[in-house]
Amino acid sequence: MNIGIDLGTANIMITSGAKGVVFYEPSVVAFNKRTEEIIAVGMDAYKMIGKTPEYIAVIRPLCDGVISDYDMADTMIKECIDRVTGKQIFMPNIIICVPSLATDVECRAVVDAARKTGARKVYLIEEPVAALLGTGADLSLPRGRMVVDIGGGTTDIAVMSMNGIVVKNSVKLGGNLFDRDMIKYVRNRFRIEIGERTAENAKIALAQVGSPDGSKKFTVRGKNLVTGMPGEAELTDFDMYKAVKDDLAKLIETVRGVLEQCPPELSGDIYDDGIVLTGGGALIAGLGELMTKELGVRVYPADDPIRCVARGTGNAFRYIDVLRNGFEKISNYNRI
Repeated sequence: MNIGIDLGTANIMITSGAKGVVFYEPSVVAFNKRTEEIIAVGMDAYKMIGKTPEYIAVIRPLCDGVISDYDMADTMIKECIDRVTGKQIFMPNIIICVPSLATDVECRAVVDAARKTGARKVYLIEEPVAALLGTGADLSLPRGRMVVDIGGGTTDIAVMSMNGIVVKNSVKLGGNLFDRDMIKYVRNRFRIEIGERTAENAKIALAQVGSPDGSKKFTVRGKNLVTGMPGEAELTDFDMYKAVKDDLAKLIETVRGVLEQCPPELSGDIYDDGIVLTGGGALIAGLGELMTKELGVRVYPADDPIRCVARGTGNAFRYIDVLRNGFEKISNYNRI
C-alpha cells in the first residue's frame, strides 16, 4: 500500500493508492493529563477546543507547518493511518509533505513519526511540489510553473521547470495567523474576547478581500472584557479585511520577492500562464483579484485547492525517479 500524507498545521489528509483522499480531519489531539490517555483525535478533538476542564488538554501537535509536540504527533499520525489501513499487518510506503524551508531537525521529526507507524519506506516531498502535482501540471516541460500554497501555518511559494525547483520560499503565515488577527481585532474594537473556533468561523463566513463593502455580516459571541459577562458583536466583511490586511500585505510581498528572483524566460511563462493558488487560503474570496492587482500577474485558485497538496502527494509515487529535487527517499536522506 502506498500512502500519501499532507501533514498540515490545521488538517491532516491521507491518500491511499488510487482511492484518492480517504481521510481528512483536523490536526488536533485531546489528552487527559490525569490518566495520561488520549481521549480523541481529529474532528472529535477539534470539537473540544475551548470547552474542556483543566485536566484535559486539546493540543495541535504541529505549529507553523512542523512538529512541535513529538509524542502527540506520533500518536495522531499512527491513529490516522490505522483508520485508513484498518491495522493491517503489511507495512505501507509513505510520502509526507514538509514546508520548503524545513530544517533537517524538523524533517527528521516528521520521518521519525512516520517510521514509528511501521512504514516500510518513507519519502519527503516539499509542499509546493505536491501542490503543483495536485493541480495536474506537467512539471517535466521546460516551462515555468508557479504556485502559492497557503496552508494553516505556512505559505509555500515555488517556481518549477523541468522537474526541478528554480526559486522557492516559505513564510510562517497562513490561515491560523488570520484567525489570530480576527481575535485581536474583535478584542481591540469591540472589547469582546472570542475563541479560536469562533474566529475561524467568522473568517470563513466573511472572507472577502478583493472588494469588501460591508454587505456580508456575521455575529460572534464571547466574553465581554468590560463587564466580564457573555457578549456579542456583529462583524462585516470589511472588518475581516481590516483585521487581516497587514498580514496579506506581507504575503503579497513574499510572492513578489520570489517573482523578482525568477529568471526572465520563466517570468515570461508565468506572465502567460498566471500563478495558481492552493491550500485553504485560496478559498478567501477576492484574494486572487487582490494579488493580480498588486503583482500585475494573473493569480487564480486551483480546482478544489484544499486537496491539491494531498492529491499531489498521492500522485508523487509515479515520479519517484523523475523529480530532480523537492522529493527524496529517506534511506538516502540528504536535504537539498
